[in-house]
Amino acid sequence: MRRKVYTRDYILKSAYELVEKEGFGNFTARNVAKKMGVSTQPIYLEFENMQDLKDTLIDEIFTELKQKVFAQEHTGNKLVDVCINYIDFSQKKPKLFISLFIDESGGGKKMYDVSYQYFKEVVKEDPTYKDLPADFIEALHDGTWITITGVASLMASGFITPNRQQIVEIIQHSIDGILEINKQK
Repeated sequence: MRRKVYTRDYILKSAYELVEKEGFGNFTARNVAKKMGVSTQPIYLEFENMQDLKDTLIDEIFTELKQKVFAQEHTGNKLVDVCINYIDFSQKKPKLFISLFIDESGGGKKMYDVSYQYFKEVVKEDPTYKDLPADFIEALHDGTWITITGVASLMASGFITPNRQQIVEIIQHSIDGILEINKQK
């Protein structure tokens, strides 16, 4: 029996490299296969279709982000740290950031959904936020998401260049403002 040469992991690695370099705009079986130097057949032997490959790839990337990027500590406040790490990721890998978090043909909604689940986990681990009602957590997520995506996008385009302390202050003001508005409701 012949041994499988192009494994699921190899295909995912090639797909990742393609998305990291070109985004999801060129995410086709033909382009992934070209990256691997083969026909499209190995892709369809391992994945049901391109959507299956894309979903699997996004899941793998987010798992890696949770473990290696978002978990880094900077301030001791887990929520602020996650926000800083998101902004740092946007600066280190801008094309991948846009593909995953901005471009709806890419990660878009799926990344928003998995990020929200992760956000809830982080918030529940932090004594400062753990007792917040669900509507506060949702408002906090949406507000910080808007703020940090704005900061990340403006930094990536070169329009603003805040230092780390300014970024922390922007994030903390956003968190404080969102919590205050929700308390008043």
